[in-house]
Amino acid sequence: MTPTLAAEPVDLADLIRSGSSDQHKSTENRTFITQLMRGELSLEDYTRYLAQYAWVYEALEALVAKIDGYPLFDTRLNRLASIESDLTALGAAEWRVTNAPLPATAAYVAHLNSLGTNDGISCLAHHYTRYLGDLSGGQAISRLVARHYGATPEQLSFYNFTEIDDIVHYKRAYRQGMNTLSLGQDEIDELVSEVDAAFTFNGAIFDELAG
Repeated sequence: MTPTLAAEPVDLADLIRSGSSDQHKSTENRTFITQLMRGELSLEDYTRYLAQYAWVYEALEALVAKIDGYPLFDTRLNRLASIESDLTALGAAEWRVTNAPLPATAAYVAHLNSLGTNDGISCLAHHYTRYLGDLSGGQAISRLVARHYGATPEQLSFYNFTEIDDIVHYKRAYRQGMNTLSLGQDEIDELVSEVDAAFTFNGAIFDELAG
């Protein structure tokens, strides 16, 4: 579906934050990601992590390209090309061969691939979860990977949104844009539920990376 403008906007961003807060906290506290951020792993572990997400972003960006009518689907957010550039700089240019999808990654990709042109609400949930995460916590990940593991700027372009001048303003505008969407209660429930599912998929990837 294509959203319309609401006369009295619902605070979707707040609903999503409150509705998925427990799952969000659970995901960001998984063993792999906490160890990575504490400097307890290695640059090779970060490379494995990034390669798994190359599969996810490939599927997500293919899905986004199918769906019309969502101004929030800004191509400046696309990350796959940056991820592939980073993987080359990290010595994993052949990531498709050397880093096959883990079962959890394959499940996430399969879910994204199952969505189509009429699944804009579900797509928005994954778009919001991934890209707003990259613009927020992703910036901290970049700094910590550089600090702990000596990653170079050429290995961290994933987090460098060069076409966006002011990330704080952009995130605020993204959330305001969500709040202009006119959605029925069923669609709001779908959006919140799918954000929760996105965190579940991500947490499963972290668990398998730790394993």
